[in-house]
Amino acid sequence: MKSYIKAGLRAVITALAIFTSMQTTIAQSLQVAGVDHIGINVPDLKQAIQFFTDVMGFKPVTQIGPVPLDSAWKNTNHMQAGTGPVTIKMVRAGTGANIELFWFDANKGSSQQPGGDDAGATHIAFYTPDIKTAVAYLKAKGIKVLGDPFTMPSGDTAGETWVYFETPWGSKMELVSYPEGKGYEKTNPGTLLWSPKNFTASADTTSADGVKTLVQKHLLIWNEKSDSKRKVLLTTAYAADIEMIDRHFVANGYADVERFVKGLQQKDPTYQFKLRKPVDIHHNIARLYWQFGSASKPNVVTGMDMFVIQHGKIKKLYVFVDGK
Repeated sequence: MKSYIKAGLRAVITALAIFTSMQTTIAQSLQVAGVDHIGINVPDLKQAIQFFTDVMGFKPVTQIGPVPLDSAWKNTNHMQAGTGPVTIKMVRAGTGANIELFWFDANKGSSQQPGGDDAGATHIAFYTPDIKTAVAYLKAKGIKVLGDPFTMPSGDTAGETWVYFETPWGSKMELVSYPEGKGYEKTNPGTLLWSPKNFTASADTTSADGVKTLVQKHLLIWNEKSDSKRKVLLTTAYAADIEMIDRHFVANGYADVERFVKGLQQKDPTYQFKLRKPVDIHHNIARLYWQFGSASKPNVVTGMDMFVIQHGKIKKLYVFVDGK
C-alpha cells in the first residue's frame, strides 16, 4: 500500500512540477508593445540626416559614437574585419516608429543595395494624406519616384494608393495613402492594423471649429442611411479604436458602432437626430445635446453625447440618455 501511495505522490509532484514549469514559461513569454525603431545602414551620415530632415521633415534627436567594434562583435554580426567604428543617429519619424541610421567609418561591407527579390531586401512605408501632392513634392526635391501611384481596386487593401521612391543613396522607400480607409476595415474585422492615419491631426482639428466639424460629422453618421457613405464618415470622424460607452453597453471600433447605428435606424426608420442647443467645447472635450424623433414629434428621446478628441479624431464617445 505504501508503495502505491509513494507512486501516487510522485505522480502528483511530477504533474505539479510540469504545471509550474508551464506557468513560468507563460509568465515569461515575450510581451511586445509595438515597433520602437527601424535601423538602416547609410553610406553617408550627413547625406542621410539631410534627407530625413529637409525632405521628409523628420527631427534628429539622439546620436552616439563613433563606437569602435571589436572582432568578436564583427564576427557575431557577420561584418568585415576591416570595417571601422560606427556612429548611430536616431530621427523621429512623425507619429510612427523612430528611424535609426548606422554609419560605419572605413566600411568594408558591400555598397550594393539589395535587389527587390534579394533576401533581406526591405523598405519603409510613410503615410501621407495626399499622395498626389506628396509625389509632386518629392520630384521637386529631386527624389527619384519609381512609377506612378497605384490605387488597389479590390481586396483587403482596396482604397490604398502607394508608390515607391528611392533615397539619394538608393534605398527603396514607399509612400502610402488611404484617407477613406482600406477594404478590410469595412468587413467587420476582429483586429485593425495600426495606422499613423489615426494619429495625424490637421491644423484645424485642434481648434474649436475643428471640434465642431467632427461633432457635425458624428450627427451625419447617425442619420446617414447609405452604408457606403456612413463607412466613409466613420473613418474621417472616429479613431479606428473608438470606444462608445453607453449605460448598458460598450462598443469598440467602427464595426461595433456601425452595427448599433444600423440597428437604431431599422427600429425607427423615420427618426432623425437633431441638435437641441449649440455644442459646448472645452479644449479636446465636447458636449452635444440631442433629440431623436420624427418630423411631427422630434423629441421622443433626448440626451447628451460627450466626446474626447485625440489626434484630430473622436477617440471616446460617452452617451447619456435622459430619464434612463
